Amino acid sequence: MQFSSVLLENAVKEFSSLPGIGKKTALRLVLHLLKQEPNTVQRFSDVIAKMRSEIKFCQRCCNVADGDICSVCANSSRKQDQICVVESIRDVIAIESTQQFNGTYHVLGGVISPLDGIGPGQLQIESLLTRIQKEKTEEIIFALNATIQGDTTIYYIQKKLQGLPLRITTIARGISFGGELEYADEMTLGRSLQNRLPIENYMVKN
Repeated sequence: MQFSSVLLENAVKEFSSLPGIGKKTALRLVLHLLKQEPNTVQRFSDVIAKMRSEIKFCQRCCNVADGDICSVCANSSRKQDQICVVESIRDVIAIESTQQFNGTYHVLGGVISPLDGIGPGQLQIESLLTRIQKEKTEEIIFALNATIQGDTTIYYIQKKLQGLPLRITTIARGISFGGELEYADEMTLGRSLQNRLPIENYMVKN
């Protein structure tokens, strides 16, 4: 692409650095902003900057939050003794959109993947174990992506939880192996939560 303006070129370059945004899409977005009133573009810029500088991570579950505790953990109407373990914040959003889960979450921040150099110590596993013991959790629901890395992570955490008086389940595999939660339709994901399986049954089958 040839640009007559370095400012335009730099803006396109920044937009195209976002995941899923190619240069043509980036150019379309930049040209759209160029047509807007300056105060509209400034408001857009301010919102992004404020989000990045002020957003926090929940001290309890590692989900995004506006304060020290996220809105899910702060909601007394939710089942605080039930924890759904997920890989990322995107998975929390996907599950919340089903409106089929009324417990809390714990965001690991990834899965165990030795080939990528990711071990248990780089994830929020210890904080999960501490939380379970401290809060006397009754049920853990694993809602990790159906991949080898996801299964490895489930197996590792399950071993750490042996002997504790709690129910350990995993979502039913209405989601194909290798599929990611954020791309599953709401009905499939919702049914997978409702029809969750005891972890022993799942690990035997896999």
